[in-house]
Amino acid sequence: MEVSIKVPMKTPTTMPMIVPVIMAGGSGTRLWPLSRQLHPKQFLPLVSDKTMLQETCGRLLGIDHQPPLFICGEEHRFTVAEQLRLGGFEFSHIILEPEGRNTAPAVALAALQALKNNSQHDPVLLVLAADHVIKDEQAFVSAIAAALPFAEQGKLVTFGIVPQSPETGYGYIKTGASLGESTAMRVDEFVEKPDRATAESYLSSGKYLWNSGMFLFKASQFLLELEAQQPEILSVCQRAMSKASVDVDFIRPDTEIFITCPEDSIDYAVMEKTDAAVVIPMDCGWSDVGSWSALWEVSEKDSNGNTIKGDVLALDSNDCFIQSDGKLIATIGLKNVVIVESDDAIMVADKARVQEVKTIVAQLKDQGRPEASLHRKVYRPWGFYDSIDSGERFQVKRIVVKPGGRLSLQMHHHRAEHWIVVSGTAMVTKGEKEFILSENESTYIAIGEIHRLENPGTIPLEMIEVQSGSYLGEDDIVRLEDSYGRS
Repeated sequence: MEVSIKVPMKTPTTMPMIVPVIMAGGSGTRLWPLSRQLHPKQFLPLVSDKTMLQETCGRLLGIDHQPPLFICGEEHRFTVAEQLRLGGFEFSHIILEPEGRNTAPAVALAALQALKNNSQHDPVLLVLAADHVIKDEQAFVSAIAAALPFAEQGKLVTFGIVPQSPETGYGYIKTGASLGESTAMRVDEFVEKPDRATAESYLSSGKYLWNSGMFLFKASQFLLELEAQQPEILSVCQRAMSKASVDVDFIRPDTEIFITCPEDSIDYAVMEKTDAAVVIPMDCGWSDVGSWSALWEVSEKDSNGNTIKGDVLALDSNDCFIQSDGKLIATIGLKNVVIVESDDAIMVADKARVQEVKTIVAQLKDQGRPEASLHRKVYRPWGFYDSIDSGERFQVKRIVVKPGGRLSLQMHHHRAEHWIVVSGTAMVTKGEKEFILSENESTYIAIGEIHRLENPGTIPLEMIEVQSGSYLGEDDIVRLEDSYGRS
């Protein structure tokens, strides 16, 4: 049964209630090898010591807003929650999409939840991506302030970035008539990514803005427009949310219902069809960091135009992006080259061809190689593990369990494990026994033995795990009980 769209009554004294909706999904393949399917660019510190998700949350401090809603996939839920916790950011809920269906269904889920959370108000949703760079945060805040009156009037506001170059990697918004004395304009049309000549004509005309994918509108107004333009999307989202399950901070729409939802973006589903679209220009040093060359553009450079990160010696090299996560990189006589070293891969590319990185990722996937989706260091809700070494019948991992963290109660059919505590305290369950291990102590887990590892202390538990057996894949884990809902 469908849920009707209830528009809360607004009293004359009610102030606009902004609820940020931060979309934290996506695989970020164009920034491989740092960005991987299970740890994409929004979770990486690309432009500062904070991750891009944390940067997005931080720039909201200049706006009067309610705790944000986050949208991501099941595989990223603990990463989002942990990064919010580490950054000290408040949030309302994390909505978990069973499968990605583009931005229109994702925002519909958030709008329905925002109305449920704020039954006495009609919240204004500020829709943002978690992986954008914005250098001038005051310009960002000012543009939102300029947009708010129009959102309150029932307009669907998008933010157009003032173009700095004839960029062919972005869609554009053609502006229409100005609306009063504000900076707001009607949207004449949305246009696809142009070729170089067309982009140059857009730039010289002064009538086109880059399409940022950021929006401001009332929750109810967006749902009403979606109902008018794409009723099937709204219907599926309503039914999926009516049967959603709630697990502490996580909201899970019904999977069987949601996977029947049509896939569409906000632009195609609503903004290109509505007569209520308004655009606010934003000149804020914005980038969607969609490639290594784009990251080079927004990064600090030395006197030779190089962006250097990590242990790098660059001799007679110019206009390069060079990043090392561990090993020394030495370059001689290079120009316009990207070199990125991660824990298990090195990527070298002509800066003009970095968009083709996605082709490399596709080849890795076709070959079934783990480098397409996993780093050597893999994050889990309890901490992380780092695969140090491996051979035909063995694998060595460094495991770090945060205070209070506990792995699932589990067993393996094909491998045995040796655990050696390096620092901290381990609570070990082996069969019917439970005991403590301290620094320099060890234990052995036989094939088929039920076991669990947890950290009862106040400092991180660090240990070395040596696996041996005929099969060492992560899918040889039979979870019998789990604190994080994975069993």
